[in-house]
Amino acid sequence: MGVVAVPDDRLWKLSEFSKSAKTIPAAIEFVDIAGIVKGASEGEGLGNKFLSNIREVHAIAEVVRIFEDDNVIHVDGKIDPLHDVEIINLELILADTDTVKKRLGNVDREMKKGTKEAVIEHGALEKVHTLLLAGRLAQEATLNELELPYIKGLQLLTMKPILYVLNKKGGARNLDEKIGADGKPDVNGKQDERFTKLLKFFSDTKSLYVIVDAGIEQELKDLTATEKETFRKELGGEDDGINNLITKGYELLDLITYFTTGEDESRAWTILRNSTAPIAGTAIHTDFKDKFIRAEVIACDALLGAGSLALAREKGLLRTEGKEYIVKDGDVVEFRI
Repeated sequence: MGVVAVPDDRLWKLSEFSKSAKTIPAAIEFVDIAGIVKGASEGEGLGNKFLSNIREVHAIAEVVRIFEDDNVIHVDGKIDPLHDVEIINLELILADTDTVKKRLGNVDREMKKGTKEAVIEHGALEKVHTLLLAGRLAQEATLNELELPYIKGLQLLTMKPILYVLNKKGGARNLDEKIGADGKPDVNGKQDERFTKLLKFFSDTKSLYVIVDAGIEQELKDLTATEKETFRKELGGEDDGINNLITKGYELLDLITYFTTGEDESRAWTILRNSTAPIAGTAIHTDFKDKFIRAEVIACDALLGAGSLALAREKGLLRTEGKEYIVKDGDVVEFRI
């Protein structure tokens, strides 16, 4: 398990602005599990032991290899990223099928009592079960507002949003690189067919993906931001893979960040997009929802541009908002309770 700070330059600017004693970024928790192999649902590899580790997560990141290197063994003896994705998703589908089938057995007994709840749940389970048997993800099911809570309660793996993390390797033959007729990298060359098929899958399923050089990120993990930028270029890395991963994760989960700032600390808080001020306040403390009176709000850029909180107030940039206010990404908020 690893906790990774969410990179956000705005937070550090606010901390400097407020001369804060502490600066606390938002964080994302990653749970690393053993690789899933074909037949896991039937006991192969670690079997279904991985399930207990990821039932509680909000999203799944599937790490998929897109590099060729004879020194790094692949469990199937070949590099085919789409095939790997299909195997992983099938094992998740099979695990969910077992969960839904067991629940259906219990609901069938409740159906005999003729309760309205049992009828609604049974209908929802049948929709999901049909999809899973067809080899499709549970998230594709069309569920109404009465049915959805029953399925959410099962914590099905294929109901969770999935982010595909394409793992490349510096110095190796990477499938996302275009190759010329001479077999060497060429921007005008042809892309590997295996990668083209993978991209088509992402397009067809409207899936999010990010490309990361895990080897480079491992080398850089203990360096400062400035050092990372310098050494990443020396190692041949183009983008900040971890930052891109976190950004895509936020996009996948529809999250935004708001800030609190002062002399004691500047801090970033993570909330769901379109959260009202009282709901946003629960990120700080659950009592904020019920005890909320009002909030003083200003956009981060507006506060920094004003030069001081007093000047921001004089210019009318600082607003007082009530319970219906929808907190926006980059808001600096002070709650009154």
